Amino acid sequence: MFARQIALAGLLVGSATASVAAQDFSVVAERDAFVTMLEGKDLRLGLLGITLVVAPDGTIAGEAMGWPITGTWEWIDGAFCREMDWGGKPIVYNCQLVETRGGRDMRFTVDRGAGESATFRMRDR
Repeated sequence: MFARQIALAGLLVGSATASVAAQDFSVVAERDAFVTMLEGKDLRLGLLGITLVVAPDGTIAGEAMGWPITGTWEWIDGAFCREMDWGGKPIVYNCQLVETRGGRDMRFTVDRGAGESATFRMRDR
């Protein structure tokens, strides 16, 4: 169980992803733009085996390291605010800055951009 908690910590803060210069990314400020970018796509973080579907109806579904992920999200004041559950472990509510690069990468930075970040690849479903 301890190893799973360590993996969960990596999932939450994105510590397993490489840092990329901010100028490579552009901020996604509007909900409609966010939803359009993710239409028909999964978010994947291969190193941790994470695949997520962030649906326009405010739901999140997927898996990480073989454990299911469920959750909900909303867009508040230009930020992606979500809460999730990973195989029975709650992932606390947090509002995140969303950025994109080249129509293929999406970066989420916790605490509205003040914390750690994780960069996901957008892949066609």
